[in-house]
Amino acid sequence: MTVRWLEGPRRQGTTWGLPWPRGTVTADTPFALADGTPLQSWTTATWPDGTVKWSAHAIGPRGDPPASYEVVAGRSPRAPAAPVTVAWSGDDLRVSTGPVAWTLRRPHLISSIEYAGRQIVRAVRLVSIRQDGPSRDRRHTTAEVERITVEQDGPVRAVVRLDGRHGDWLPFSVRLYFYAGATDVRVVHTFVWDGDPERDFLAGLGLRAGVVMRDAPHDRHIRLAGPEGFLTEAVRGLTGLRRDPGAQARADQVAGRAVGDIPNPEVSGRLHLIPQWNDYTLDQNSADGFLLRKRTAPGHAWVTIPSGTRSAGYGYVGGATGGGLGFGLRDFWKLHPTRLDIRGAATDIATATVWMWSPSAPAMDLRYWHGGMGQDTFAEQLEGLEITYEDYEPGFGTPYGIARTHELSLRVHDATPSNDALAEHAAQLSSPGLLTASPERLREANVFGSWSLPDPRHQDIEDRLDLLFDYYLRQREQRRWYGFWDYGDVMHSYDPDRHTWRYDIGGYAWDNSELSPDLWLWYQYLRTGRGEVFRFAEAMTRHTGEVDVYHLGRWSGLGSRHNVQHWGCSCKQLRISSAVYRRIYYYLTADERTGDLLDELAVPEETFVAIDPLRKVRTDRYVPDPHALSVSLGTDWGSLAAAWLTRWERHGDERARDRLLGTMADIGALRHGFLTGQARLDLSTGRFDTTRDSIDVSHLSAVFGLPEIVAELIDLDLGLPRFERAWLDYCRLYLASPEQQAAEVGQPLRGISLVQAHSRLTAYAAARTGDARLAELAWRKFLHDEGDQLNQNPSSANRTGGSPASTARAFSCPSTRRRSCPPTTPRSTASPRSSCSPSSHTYPGSNRKRCQRGGLVAGGGASCSVPSTMA
Repeated sequence: MTVRWLEGPRRQGTTWGLPWPRGTVTADTPFALADGTPLQSWTTATWPDGTVKWSAHAIGPRGDPPASYEVVAGRSPRAPAAPVTVAWSGDDLRVSTGPVAWTLRRPHLISSIEYAGRQIVRAVRLVSIRQDGPSRDRRHTTAEVERITVEQDGPVRAVVRLDGRHGDWLPFSVRLYFYAGATDVRVVHTFVWDGDPERDFLAGLGLRAGVVMRDAPHDRHIRLAGPEGFLTEAVRGLTGLRRDPGAQARADQVAGRAVGDIPNPEVSGRLHLIPQWNDYTLDQNSADGFLLRKRTAPGHAWVTIPSGTRSAGYGYVGGATGGGLGFGLRDFWKLHPTRLDIRGAATDIATATVWMWSPSAPAMDLRYWHGGMGQDTFAEQLEGLEITYEDYEPGFGTPYGIARTHELSLRVHDATPSNDALAEHAAQLSSPGLLTASPERLREANVFGSWSLPDPRHQDIEDRLDLLFDYYLRQREQRRWYGFWDYGDVMHSYDPDRHTWRYDIGGYAWDNSELSPDLWLWYQYLRTGRGEVFRFAEAMTRHTGEVDVYHLGRWSGLGSRHNVQHWGCSCKQLRISSAVYRRIYYYLTADERTGDLLDELAVPEETFVAIDPLRKVRTDRYVPDPHALSVSLGTDWGSLAAAWLTRWERHGDERARDRLLGTMADIGALRHGFLTGQARLDLSTGRFDTTRDSIDVSHLSAVFGLPEIVAELIDLDLGLPRFERAWLDYCRLYLASPEQQAAEVGQPLRGISLVQAHSRLTAYAAARTGDARLAELAWRKFLHDEGDQLNQNPSSANRTGGSPASTARAFSCPSTRRRSCPPTTPRSTASPRSSCSPSSHTYPGSNRKRCQRGGLVAGGGASCSVPSTMA
């Protein structure tokens, strides 16, 4: 199978995932690269027959990487000339990548890093700063590693996990990724918030390393990345002096080479009178600007260096001959407030710190955003829901248990690297290399259910998908959807009166996976292979899997519905933490942290004991009962099924398999199948009570991953025809006429909404059954203004037929209101707003309509951007 680079070749260690058609690759099959490049492989998922469904592969860095590789199944791989090795020696774990030896020892992350036998770095550790209250004294803490686990030990790739705590709070896990022949280590850091938001304020969180400084001060170099290029300085500068050290000396210092003897005695005799710059700081406190400063020593004033906009978040400190350390944080400015520090550069041991939360910024304040406004009863809370769409409940808006993951890099050098090399390293950190199969090969493997490749017969639909993605890409930049907790998410709904998204209105603010934008992005990537779509989806997966989900506490395993704060809503549900949002990224990348998130859902059914999702609207006396748990057959069971399927195919978990197959059989046995709406689950058996006889349809059931996961299950051909029939009945009847619904189930269905989104279901039933009338209905519902929202698809009046499969990614209104919501494109040719820029932009579509291009207006804050909501 051919794999190509997502965004161009990278000279770095790389890991990727590949799917294989069912029955083609047995479990013990080796893999190799056709050109002989050393390869390490392992299985990440299997088909029900035991054959390989997903494999993962790793290669080390290469000086001249080709544009593509051919992965060959059935051939033994070549071993690297210098494999990565991992071995315990007493309390030390020693990792060798060939040129570099890394010693891991508790309580630090890494106690020593040696290049060619010479120590370059010592004491790599995590540091944090804690405040007791919003404006109290700060306490500095060095985190302690409590456990070291080797997860992979070569020969091409080694992974070591370290777990610990920042003092008496903030549990963390760090994974270190080593590749044969590499001089760098990839660091993936995750921490879980377990503080009291009223009392505990995080004022700093960083990764710090000591760097041995051997060179003369004028041969010690500082490099800090700006938007383009680097600040290029020496601890003791030789340029710009009153007396000239010579052109060669000046050129050598700027290039990072050893200066050697200075021929001008008027300079060499006065070196001790040139100030030595000991400390440097680059502070990125917003997405729009960073501040650079330096000083000669503590106790003396900082001198401001010309600053800039968006730093790449990469730096270097070290010497021309003694070596040094490159260090950085991925998405540095996007995850502000962040900071890079160099301290003690004029001493024997410099320290480099990458701050994931800058100490210069105000301390992290996670208190709830309002005081409750007297909403102490369910009745009052439901009234609040009617006006601000926020599902408030006292005590539920807590951040206790949320998490955040950062990716960092440490790279050791035996000499100061060139600016070109540093720029390459910064680019590798910002956009790590990934090899991937083409959309055609992904589709041939028949993974992730029913989806199609772009179809030129329906170019208007493809244009519309591109329009929507490009629009959100621009909105993220225009609206500055960046920041420590926010980056990766998008807003839920737009306020056309204020010309802004409803960032401050209850449940209309951050989206938190509402109506599955995660899946829209991932399926768009699968279909197109576009790198920018992958990166947008990757950022969303990182965010929604960490920030929007609880990893500790009473709601562990559940996520929070959309809100002004990501954790603010009292609706804690499995539909937000669902494995369906993480598994595509996991299989494409083999990312271990995402694997952790999937493993957190090993027994997802137990979350229904913790809280009843329908507690505020029930009219019966139901309380969670482990032998009769109320589970919706839409958002709830879809999330359960995704977790069980993923657990089964990743780990061969028979318990998960039995619960998946058992509940599928039970749904098929219900008189009205999925139309029943709710069922009672017995935790002891993992089965539903099949005697329930009711009709209960929710417009949300099929917009949180249920159609995608059911399509996968049906494709697996698990021998459950009644389950498939139950699903096809639901797909046929949801948008059927009330007369047909009454004829088949005895009553019209109530609560029909999100019509365009549900046209996917009708299309699926048409494709499975070959029913031309269903296909016609699917196209009509997809293209025309029927139901509770306006579709506004160009040239819809001319559409008369086509393949139902091509409607698999319908464009749905993201609002869960039962009334209308703003269309995703202008209803007609937009009239230019007088306050806007005169430039216009043509949006794709066969009926090309013009609207004014977005841009903030000076003084007014108005914007011409299309008031779209997430599709």
